[in-house]
Amino acid sequence: MTRIAVVYYSSTGNVHQLAEAVAAGAADAGAEVRLRRVAELAPDAAIDANPLWRAHVDATAETVEVATPADMEWADGYALGTPTRFGTPAAQLKQFIDSLGGLWFTGKLADKGATAFTSAQNTHGGNESTLLTLFNIFTHFGAIIVPPGYTDPSVFAAGGNPYGASVSSGGDSAAASAEVLAAARYQGRRLAEITAKLVS
Repeated sequence: MTRIAVVYYSSTGNVHQLAEAVAAGAADAGAEVRLRRVAELAPDAAIDANPLWRAHVDATAETVEVATPADMEWADGYALGTPTRFGTPAAQLKQFIDSLGGLWFTGKLADKGATAFTSAQNTHGGNESTLLTLFNIFTHFGAIIVPPGYTDPSVFAAGGNPYGASVSSGGDSAAASAEVLAAARYQGRRLAEITAKLVS
């Protein structure tokens, strides 16, 4: 059975919604899936200043396990998700990526399927550049990048982002439309299907 790790950071819940959809899509393709959130780095004062952020942190504290490098080693393929911060991944996900040096050095992140998903407040708020930044990281890992491309009608229905599922939140903590979630689910299925070919 193909093993897929979906590792993400979400502050108010948008990327969490996408992560769940990606994980469900991978499971639809018969993969064993680990859904993991990275550790929160922000101080409580910052989190408490935004009720949506506090609500999401509390809601996932006991329901989603914190990611470790072992999850990435275990996986045959992985999906990384993050909100965009000035067109780049959030510090929380970047800190997790920076903890993977040992696995990178020993080649344990190479030759695995990899894909990415993201959210920004605005349509042109950095979604594509954030995904491309993660593709740079996948290249350093030696992974096989698996974007959705335009390989399914769901991508077009969700706004047509060929790099990966993305949502423009507009400040809403539950902004992902049914179309975007369908595209994310397809992306997870595609990751699992391509990864299965790599490990067969």
